[in-house]
Amino acid sequence: MQVILIGLPGAGKGTQAAKIQAEFGIPHVSTGDMFRQAIASGSDLGRQVKAYLDSGRLVPDETTVAVVRDRLQKPDAEKGFLLDGFPRTVPQARALDDLLQELGKPLDRVLYIHVDPSVLKERLTGRRICRSCGATYHVKFQPPKVEGVCDVCGGELYQRPDDTEEAVATRLEQFKQTEPLIAYYEERGLLKRIDGEQPIEKVHEDVVAALAPFKR
Repeated sequence: MQVILIGLPGAGKGTQAAKIQAEFGIPHVSTGDMFRQAIASGSDLGRQVKAYLDSGRLVPDETTVAVVRDRLQKPDAEKGFLLDGFPRTVPQARALDDLLQELGKPLDRVLYIHVDPSVLKERLTGRRICRSCGATYHVKFQPPKVEGVCDVCGGELYQRPDDTEEAVATRLEQFKQTEPLIAYYEERGLLKRIDGEQPIEKVHEDVVAALAPFKR
């Protein structure tokens, strides 16, 4: 099955992607991972990507699509894939349509995990991470036994720079360029909205129900 996962930062895409990968046996393919793998390969394409990223420039759509094409032809993607982080714009979506038609791998479903921005802001700004072991907490929903101290290893808890109120506001604002994708895929009958404000297991149940018809 060929699936795209979209949603605001903090909507739970990473959690659900891991569950989808385990449930359906398809690789979770994120833009960041694809770029890192391309660079590590030492190929001409990888060197192009590295040059853009090292200079702080955005990787052009043409180059990104080439990286996606390369990744989706790997053996582990023969039975399908879960794309996360691409496409981000309608032009990218159209380029992906052309690529998937070329590969004979049409999209089956686009999952949109929807969470109200005010809820996401609370989720993200309250998140705390252990510097030592990486355990995750939340000041409201999953606080440590001792404030600022990891239950697991006793390490110091900190707030990631991209979880501050200012950074979260910027991340949520940037999603506005992705919003047109919702209408684009909805018009084609591919979009399935998932309520991301439910408990994680209920979200996963809804995801499985949305993908079950395409399980091969």
